Amino acid sequence: MKANSEPMFNVPPAVTATLAVFALVHAARELILSRPADIEFLLLFAFIPARYDATVLPHGVVPGGLAADVWTFVTYSLIHGNLLHLGLNAVWLLPFGSAVARRFGAVRYLGFFAVTAAAGAAAHLATHIGELTPMVGASAAISGYMAAAIRFVFHRGGPLGLLHRRDPLAYRVPAIPLRAALRDFRVVAFVAVWFGLNLLFGAGSLSIAVGEASVAWQAHVGGFFAGLIVFSVFDPVRVAAPSSADGDPDAEASSP
Repeated sequence: MKANSEPMFNVPPAVTATLAVFALVHAARELILSRPADIEFLLLFAFIPARYDATVLPHGVVPGGLAADVWTFVTYSLIHGNLLHLGLNAVWLLPFGSAVARRFGAVRYLGFFAVTAAAGAAAHLATHIGELTPMVGASAAISGYMAAAIRFVFHRGGPLGLLHRRDPLAYRVPAIPLRAALRDFRVVAFVAVWFGLNLLFGAGSLSIAVGEASVAWQAHVGGFFAGLIVFSVFDPVRVAAPSSADGDPDAEASSP
């Protein structure tokens, strides 16, 4: 092994910081806050659809007022139901968040997190009007990172083509145009499996104990679609990916 080889696990600082915030928030709730204080914390920072329905929760009943009406679209994503919930989100954040952080840089990575988290909350609100159960967890934002990653990881020279070597330029390959990406078999297969799993969770065929009444799969979908749509706004690599004459993305992405 070369002396200057990179470590096997080279997590971008922005992702490490994200995980640290998740852990600190959860530790504070478990080890510092009393039960009443934790309930107050959730009322302030979790996403509660009923907050936006005056017939269920009249204005002033929940703390935070108009400011909390705004910040809870993002702050809910920093809170987790239990250690299993946090651990599962960490497992998914590490590969997909790291890929996006290496491409976007820390500031864009964090902005993308906020936008996709908010989109997930909006999707949850649209499908759970008046619901009192708080929603927590970073899954919507992580779903956004998944959507962003599939725009470039399958491209020739991208991260999935590196096998055992690490090359920072792999995260700077031109993104596959959205329409072309949705015709790429690998992308379609990934999206199909991802949506299938979320529909199974939503139908109750699969379950997981995350400290919530149910898996907020609509928020996952909202974050994923937002990630696909706003990727180009955040992407610092501006050169469009070349395509073949017939527009088949596989022709460009295939190995020589």
